[in-house]
Amino acid sequence: MRKVSSKDLFGFKFVGDPQISPMGNQIVFTVSEVNKKENSYTQRLYRYDGQLLRPFTFGPHDSSPRWSPNGNEIAFISKRSKENGRDLMIIRADGGEAKVITHFKDDLGSVEWLDTTTLVVLASKKIERKDPKDDVHEIEKIPIWFNGKGFTYNKLNQLFLVKKNGKKQQITHEEGSIFAFSPSPDGKSIAFVETLDAEHKPLISDIFVLKISEEKLIKLTKSNMLIGNIVWSPDSKKIAFMASDLKKGTFTTPQIYTITMNKRVKKVCNVDRSKENSINSDVRVFSPNPFYWIGESLYFTMTDGPSAKAYRSRDGKVEEIIGGKRNIDGFSVAKNGNIAFLSMDFTSLNEVYLLKNGKEKKISRFNTNVTRALNLSTPEHFDVKTSDGRHLDAWIMKPIDFDARKKYPTILEIHGGPKTAYGYGFFLEFQILASNGYVVIFSNPIGSDGYGEDFSNIHGIYGKRDYLDLMEVMDESIKRFNFIDEKRLGVTGGSYGGYMTNWIITQTDRFKAAVTQRSISNWISFFGTTDIGYFFVPDQLGGDPWSNFEGYVEMSPITHVKNVKTPLLVIHSMEDYRCWMSGGLQLFTALRYLGKEAKLALFPSENHELSRSGKPLHRVKRLDLILDWFEKHLKER
Repeated sequence: MRKVSSKDLFGFKFVGDPQISPMGNQIVFTVSEVNKKENSYTQRLYRYDGQLLRPFTFGPHDSSPRWSPNGNEIAFISKRSKENGRDLMIIRADGGEAKVITHFKDDLGSVEWLDTTTLVVLASKKIERKDPKDDVHEIEKIPIWFNGKGFTYNKLNQLFLVKKNGKKQQITHEEGSIFAFSPSPDGKSIAFVETLDAEHKPLISDIFVLKISEEKLIKLTKSNMLIGNIVWSPDSKKIAFMASDLKKGTFTTPQIYTITMNKRVKKVCNVDRSKENSINSDVRVFSPNPFYWIGESLYFTMTDGPSAKAYRSRDGKVEEIIGGKRNIDGFSVAKNGNIAFLSMDFTSLNEVYLLKNGKEKKISRFNTNVTRALNLSTPEHFDVKTSDGRHLDAWIMKPIDFDARKKYPTILEIHGGPKTAYGYGFFLEFQILASNGYVVIFSNPIGSDGYGEDFSNIHGIYGKRDYLDLMEVMDESIKRFNFIDEKRLGVTGGSYGGYMTNWIITQTDRFKAAVTQRSISNWISFFGTTDIGYFFVPDQLGGDPWSNFEGYVEMSPITHVKNVKTPLLVIHSMEDYRCWMSGGLQLFTALRYLGKEAKLALFPSENHELSRSGKPLHRVKRLDLILDWFEKHLKER
């Protein structure tokens, strides 16, 4: 076996979006891999026919496969045309040539079957300029852009009906933002979720039902909740939906409700865990958050501590159906209850599995030989009791070729969110550090997801109790593991983890090197420059900059930058609209102005997802920069 390097990224295959056929005997899913020559990714569909697994399409950009109700055809989104935009395609389930049904000039978000002849598509509809040659952005509302999508002020998501013969009809003309939909099983209606006022009430959304034949639109909810996924009951009489009443802002745990056409709402799942997968990894592709209504049961994911698991709810009772020390990263359910799902853990990437009659069968092994050839470090769990009496999950990764008689430089990794979690997910970054002689420590401090609403609620205490938790994790690590060299400590993190890295080095000099990624250094500029800042910061810190100016200033690392003694590498993407690069630029400029040691690495044409879906060579470069920085400052010479 050999050590892990950044270039091992080129050998991985990223499996996503498993879709099981209506009869439960076949599975289609996406497989993405690096095209090193083009510095991009090739993604195509694979199909398991019940016996054999083989490529089903040839890409290069195929996604979102969806079975027709009778299981005879599969619709998917692709990019075969040379024009901008995306193609909607259909292929027979038994193979053959895929056909372009229609082309969308702008973003094509998702697709579902209404019946065997008609599809429903959520696509972006761009408001055309009066003068096509005019390239000036004249903007009259917020938000103006969105991470990964660019300018969005001039785009609205609308629903379209598309016949198999290519006939296309726009069926909504909403002025709000539609972001989720579900066709009814009887083919007569479409339910969708819309944010009516993204400028002033961005956290409030509503459910609408469109009666197709009547062209009638019904608003079911009362504009008092944050609504996520929706799905119809099999008899087309009810809609189940995930929603938060926002009593504790976005820290409130979403629950599952049902609503009837006469607007009667009933809570059907009241478990204090997020109904999604919040576990972090830097080597996976997107899979939709699963939500299915089969028979009398609802199927969904919940994050439970360091695991994401699949659950089933019926008559108010919640049952775990796929669990274990792993990360269930997407699944789909057939009418007979068979489930196709993805699973990863600390030392294996996502692969496809089939759950049938209570027994699991592994369908794919794309990465088995790759990971077997690598000398991987397996994280070991340890418990940290905090000074206020709580218990934290934490893990330590020992260096490859570990020798208990030696002292090792150690890196503290901090996750983003803050309402996400570390758990049973493969991390290439962590493995590279361990392969190069570093101990890696990671944990789930207060604010993390998976431990309930009260644990995740750090409203107004950013940089306070969460900072203490992280420092107490380090204290316990040093106390427990005598091979940690406390004179050679490093810290890194991205997004919220980047903010905490910035905050930590303004509060202590115990770390001898730091790397901050896609970070926040100034809450006031974050409020005014990012896609979510104008509602995220008031929700997290309390109030806006005018009502809580002192709080914004006090909790901004830039305010305390004079205290920094730790050499800092600042990594930022130049199209990161989630944490705009002004945060990195301000911090770097201040540090250099004050004569501190700092380096800035800006990645062009990349956004907030650099570490997870950036261009392959950029992802490799980022990993190399992190390693080089720690090698320079933490290794004895």
